[in-house]
Amino acid sequence: MKTRLGCLSNKSDSYSDFSEFLPPAQETAARCLKLSTDEVLRWSESFDLLLSHKYGLAVFRAFLKTEFSDENIEFWMACEDYKKIKNSTKLVSKANKIYKEFIDVQAPREVNIDYRTRERTKQILEDPSPTSLNEIQAKVYSLMEKDSYPRFLRSKMYQDIVNRTHTQNQRRSV
Repeated sequence: MKTRLGCLSNKSDSYSDFSEFLPPAQETAARCLKLSTDEVLRWSESFDLLLSHKYGLAVFRAFLKTEFSDENIEFWMACEDYKKIKNSTKLVSKANKIYKEFIDVQAPREVNIDYRTRERTKQILEDPSPTSLNEIQAKVYSLMEKDSYPRFLRSKMYQDIVNRTHTQNQRRSV
């Protein structure tokens, strides 16, 4: 993720809270050439497009960190990784880790879900499969899509990225 935000983040005070993501200056210019204004604007077309774009996902994560609400995207990403696990032993281990980190009532990064979903997920994870977290992941996705995503699109961070990529692309075409 460090290398993904270099061309997207300012070094102004408004971005100082995620300065640890910034790459060395010499690498930044080369990566900025890969991001067009059209790509950044496409992120506003759908939440799925934002999450499927490597820079879009990185910027959205950084935005959620500034709002102290990154547990939902981290949970969603953990579920995406979980679905790819083929080994049953690793699947059980990852399921337990995700449950303890995000789902349990005392979880350090507890996601906002209702009691029924939490209990049903706990029961399903007693015999985990690659699809065990689909329901809860869909609920968290929906929460982000309805709440965090519109705030992201209105945020100064996103607007600055749109403006900067537009300015950079104009300079390149001159």
